[in-house]
Amino acid sequence: MTASCVIFDIGGVLEITPETGWVQRWEERLELPLGKVNERMRDVWRAGNVGSISEREVHQQVAARLGLNAPQVGAFMADAWAEYLGTPNEELIAYARGLRGSCRLGILSNSFVGARERESALYHFDELVEHIVYSHEIGIEKPDLRAFEAACDSLDVLPESCLFIDDVAVNVEAARAAGMQAHLFEDNARTITRIAAHLDAGPRVPGRVPLG
Repeated sequence: MTASCVIFDIGGVLEITPETGWVQRWEERLELPLGKVNERMRDVWRAGNVGSISEREVHQQVAARLGLNAPQVGAFMADAWAEYLGTPNEELIAYARGLRGSCRLGILSNSFVGARERESALYHFDELVEHIVYSHEIGIEKPDLRAFEAACDSLDVLPESCLFIDDVAVNVEAARAAGMQAHLFEDNARTITRIAAHLDAGPRVPGRVPLG
């Protein structure tokens, strides 16, 4: 448990996920006041984040709470997933791919039920890193310290050997409280520099030659 380790967040780090305005468009379409969709769906979104509801149940709740028929539910959820999945951060993904074999690599993501299947199909994150810990699969979200412990356990690494990358300050602070090193993602250049410094300072995977 001495190898250096880098653990990435997904949304806002490995994925570029600007707001698309999809919720507001649906509120206009349904003639609902601003904020009403998330008000009606808040507990469903929360349940999806920790995996206490299935995708089918999410669709049923969308239909019941917003008065949508099946094709409308499909369109609503397609818009939700389009914002959720964003576009790939190609530069950082390529850099991470070049690290394989020189350190342990993982992902810790606050997620929504159905995320693993979609992100694996689109971006192949399951091939990029050794383990992905999703909040909807473990029932715990960042910044709960148990989420960071689960990520370290999945990789069999000590927290102090890990650098955690996230775009949310409270999660970065929580990672440090869990004993990890952490970096607030703001851009690729500074993040890559920080990862390189972490790996230069720590042990390599025994018997492996750095790939980049």
